[in-house]
Amino acid sequence: MGAVSRWAVNKPWQAVIVWIVALVAIIASAALFRGEFKDTFNLPDTESTAATNILVEQFPAAATQQASVVFSPESGTIDQPEVQTRIDELLASIAEIPAVESVETPYVPDGAARGLVSEDQTVGRATVVFAGGSTTPPVADIMTLIDEVEAANSDGLTVGVAGQAVEFAGTEPPKSEIFGILVGFAIMLFMFAALVAASMPILVALIGLGAGLGIVTVIAGFTDIATFGPTLAAMIGLGVGIDYALFVINRYRQAIIVGREPKDAALEAVNTAGRAVVFAGTAVVIALLGLFVLGISFMNGLAVGAAVTVVMVMLTAVTLLPAVISLLGHKTFAGRMPWSERSRRNEGRGLSRYSRTLQKRPLIFGGLALVFMLALATPVLSMRLGFPDAGGKPEGNTSRIAYDLTTEGFGAGANGPFLVVAELPAAAQLCAPGAVPGEVSSIIFDDPALTGVNELSAALAATPGVASASPVYGCTGAVSQDGSAAIISVIPTTGPQDEETSDLLQTLRTDVIPPVAQANELTAYVGGATAVTSDFTDVLAKALPVFLSVVVLLGFLALTVLFRSFIVPLIGALTSLLSFGAALGAVVAVFQWGNFASLFGVTSTGPILPFLPVMLFAILFGLSMDYQVFLVSRMQEEWTRTHDNRLSVRRGLIGSGRVVMAAAAIMFSVFISFVFGDDNTIKMFGLALALAVLFDAFVVRLVLVPSLMTVLGKANWYLPAWLDRLLPNVHVETEEEAQEIIDPLEDETSEVGAKA
Repeated sequence: MGAVSRWAVNKPWQAVIVWIVALVAIIASAALFRGEFKDTFNLPDTESTAATNILVEQFPAAATQQASVVFSPESGTIDQPEVQTRIDELLASIAEIPAVESVETPYVPDGAARGLVSEDQTVGRATVVFAGGSTTPPVADIMTLIDEVEAANSDGLTVGVAGQAVEFAGTEPPKSEIFGILVGFAIMLFMFAALVAASMPILVALIGLGAGLGIVTVIAGFTDIATFGPTLAAMIGLGVGIDYALFVINRYRQAIIVGREPKDAALEAVNTAGRAVVFAGTAVVIALLGLFVLGISFMNGLAVGAAVTVVMVMLTAVTLLPAVISLLGHKTFAGRMPWSERSRRNEGRGLSRYSRTLQKRPLIFGGLALVFMLALATPVLSMRLGFPDAGGKPEGNTSRIAYDLTTEGFGAGANGPFLVVAELPAAAQLCAPGAVPGEVSSIIFDDPALTGVNELSAALAATPGVASASPVYGCTGAVSQDGSAAIISVIPTTGPQDEETSDLLQTLRTDVIPPVAQANELTAYVGGATAVTSDFTDVLAKALPVFLSVVVLLGFLALTVLFRSFIVPLIGALTSLLSFGAALGAVVAVFQWGNFASLFGVTSTGPILPFLPVMLFAILFGLSMDYQVFLVSRMQEEWTRTHDNRLSVRRGLIGSGRVVMAAAAIMFSVFISFVFGDDNTIKMFGLALALAVLFDAFVVRLVLVPSLMTVLGKANWYLPAWLDRLLPNVHVETEEEAQEIIDPLEDETSEVGAKA
């Protein structure tokens, strides 16, 4: 990237024109080749996948994407003529949506027997079947369905809609994100004391973000990316994009202050801070793409979306921004604020005093930081992974309405039934001669081929924690067309996200089904949305230690090459795990335990998203390496120059501490702004990333790391001579580019001594 960045500085107009053409091409491509975002799971070698495969092959109707429109009048039953008229009109409108294949109304003679009408007839539900089998319907059509339901939800009639297809369709970036941008602008305005300089990182980041999301939209046509993927990518891209641009423009400012000409200062910025930005961005991308080792398509899509966005904001920081500052020159710092001169005179004084205080008692500072981080990480020991259900959505949300009405009319377990798919030893009879498929009065009770599967149904129904298990008879759609397989619908007594439901799933799979299936020569698998999410959780939980080990090892090797040391990379890699644990522990305390839940708008507690830990660490590791590089590279410069470890650590804090604090504060502001939206998935990610950045920068990088490096002394920089000869030479800054860091308190002491 060095040659490209230098070209952007030396030929700024060419670089700007190239970016304009690239943006136009990306926007046009996104409009012409827009892909659809899909929430699909592919879990190889799991029981739920085996069940799903049988469903797709033998029960195509059961494997289709579906939604439930659930409704209840304010008073009376659903059979009231005015209620039925309004529901019939709603269902007729829904049937006209292009993606809808059919709508099953509860207003049929055996609606109660089909589970479409509650026992007291106060709650009804209609089944909406989407075309395309198991493929996720277009988001636009799902949004039309949601709009139709919301319009009907008034005047004494409560209506909601639920289902996997609508779970994430309404996810939008929270409007509060503008708050994070404004706070970031205020921080940079205070730091640079100039309107133009404070605005530039935000503008550059937004351009890179727009380009990244445009590419992600196109990629969605070729790979599965979750519907909340763009929002997650926007959150990450905006935060790191502002930070990367901040690092470059801050180094440009430092070069201008010491007397460099604008073009020379821009070249120095891209040759130093630009290298660090490329290193940090590459670390984030490698960590994200490391998610491919999990072998889960859902995670692959999220990784690709976030990685592409990070790459684009990184490119704007090291190409577009250098071109613009090269063109503007000294006007980059136009619009100076009244405090600009005072800020410049006092720059570094606070960090100089802080670093001296820390180095007087490094064991105390480091010990307190370590205890604080370990205390925050403690809740991880009780972390429960799983997918929060619609019961955690805000009041008034259509999915929440459907969830509450389903619980009220049919029980909490009806929101996430298990589907037990059994392969029969002999072909079963479908319907008796003259029977009418679908009518309860026509079902067959005495087919010998179904004896074993009904024995299994009875065993399931008798299991504690099971509200009901459907018997299997012909004519009901519970037997496949060739009679070789059957479905049993098992309704738990508890909701999908309850721990008791997860325990029940394990009980069914290990204790209840195997003996009955073996005795009757059946092969049975437990599937359904709740079982899929449970298997997804188990797969990720097992893969997490391997993923963490691989990423930490790669980070350690990269830092070893960069810093030519064993201790510094080891500290950097291990402390990133500490930041990860503290942030994850805080999330458990809020979302699982309910501590401070109302402060963040969390309406109910539940398990932690199973993909949050891997995504959090992938992102955090890159960011923590970012801060580690910026701090320790300045310490390394001073060590090379002075071979005084304490002085090097102190001057490193003075030289880079300010920009690291500003960058972390900006990123925290951006991430925390996403917490105040309505979607729990984005809310959880926003809080996790915000706290991770806050703890990593202000506690780990600015307290724990310098404390440890002060105590370890010269050992920080030890590397065997034979290994030093083998490692390639990689530097963030060469000796010629490195600027001597000025300690204002040292200068004052020197002046006083000279006068004396």
